[in-house]
Amino acid sequence: MANVVLEFKASAGDSEPQSRPVLIIGQQTNLQQVGWNQIKGKLQPVVSKEIWQAALNTLNPNPTDSCPLYLNHATVAALPSRVSRHNSPSSAHFVSRLVRSCLPGGNNRCIIMVCERSDVFASSCAIARAFPIFSRRSSSSRRTEKKHVTVEFVILGQDSMKLFSFRNVVDTVTEEIKAVGTELGITPVIIRGEELNKRGFGGIHGVGKAAEHPPALAVLSHTPDGATQTIAWVGKGIVYDTGGLSIKGKTTMPGMKRDCGGAAAILGAFKATIKQGFKDNLHAVFCLAENAVGPTATRPDDIHTLYSGKTVEINNTDAEGRLVLADGVVYASKDLSADIILDMATLTGAQGISTGKYHAAVMTNSEQWEVACVHAGRSSGDLAHPLVYCPELHFSEFTSAIADMKNSVADRENAQSSCAGLFIGSHLGFDWPGVWVHVDIASPVHAGERATGFGVALLMALFGQASDDSMLNQVSPLGAATNTSEDQMERDCKRRRLV
Repeated sequence: MANVVLEFKASAGDSEPQSRPVLIIGQQTNLQQVGWNQIKGKLQPVVSKEIWQAALNTLNPNPTDSCPLYLNHATVAALPSRVSRHNSPSSAHFVSRLVRSCLPGGNNRCIIMVCERSDVFASSCAIARAFPIFSRRSSSSRRTEKKHVTVEFVILGQDSMKLFSFRNVVDTVTEEIKAVGTELGITPVIIRGEELNKRGFGGIHGVGKAAEHPPALAVLSHTPDGATQTIAWVGKGIVYDTGGLSIKGKTTMPGMKRDCGGAAAILGAFKATIKQGFKDNLHAVFCLAENAVGPTATRPDDIHTLYSGKTVEINNTDAEGRLVLADGVVYASKDLSADIILDMATLTGAQGISTGKYHAAVMTNSEQWEVACVHAGRSSGDLAHPLVYCPELHFSEFTSAIADMKNSVADRENAQSSCAGLFIGSHLGFDWPGVWVHVDIASPVHAGERATGFGVALLMALFGQASDDSMLNQVSPLGAATNTSEDQMERDCKRRRLV
């Protein structure tokens, strides 16, 4: 599907199914509310009102169902009638599945999404995820003709609305960061190779120093006039993870090209967020390295000094993501003066055990932001669930006799994903006064051998209140500040407006 052009329109226009195949998706109760006049232009003359109604009556979603309306040119598909409280009301994951399995073939196709306004953002992201844009198949390189898919939303109780286009992000690194910067008119700051070591970034440099391509810290910054707070998103960008000298096995190493999923999500979210307009200072910090094996590779028993000034005894070179992120979050605090720091990473295999394949694992020093992350997950379709945050019980897992800490836990059966997050937070300090959020997306970042683009929608929804886009304002769980005097707002914490 790499040659698919996906376009969101206020109206897809009328066309009979033989010339433009169509898929209509929605909850069964929502589909029943759609007036025949709203969709007949996409179905006539081969589908009558009676056929449409009969198809709706045959649907029996468990959890989904579909019914052909006319050969393989027109299909209606029903989403689950209800979902649990830890799922997205939009049934976003099922939207993606139905698009992949039920969308008719052809070079010019149409999707009609029937939903409530509150589900538009999550549903649009879910549709986009059904069309991965990266392929190295020889057949795709020979194919020059683009396939077009037009998406129209039918919003219950009101007219269709125009949507911004949202696409998956290819997980490329430094050059892609430069390209995004150029597109947005931003010159990236890049600290690379030996300069990292000289400036004290012992985590990033130590992980990537054995690779052919040197490690780097790259930063894109958006600093608009009138900003009242500074936000930093820090992404783990391990472009390939062999495990280092604590090398991975033949079954666990394949797929480690996606270990930069956190950096890819932040790059995509930053690009989309700035294009929509963003009122506050926003920095995207990318911690980039290849965890390679070579003569200069970090050894177990080495001790590195990280950007925080704290020393770390390496007891597992395959616990590298926390090392690069520790440097990244401290840079965000010290050099960028961030009030809110969010790091996102494919950090631990244990995340999939903790919260599963569909929910990111969230850890934060703020209960309000923990709740907000869960709500943003449900409104965006990028689901999230909290990890235990209890440093007084868990951080002792990193005790070292000769350094400030080790980089891997003593007991792998004691809240592994929580401990990994705590390692990152400890370099900020557990008494750091700002908001720190850690998001582990190791499992939801991929589905089989394909990347999902997970994290982009979550970030856009979570910070949507600072956007100029009305849809993002609506899905954001973080409200605007109450009406107060300018003096009072100056005295208040800068992050109050988002909380």
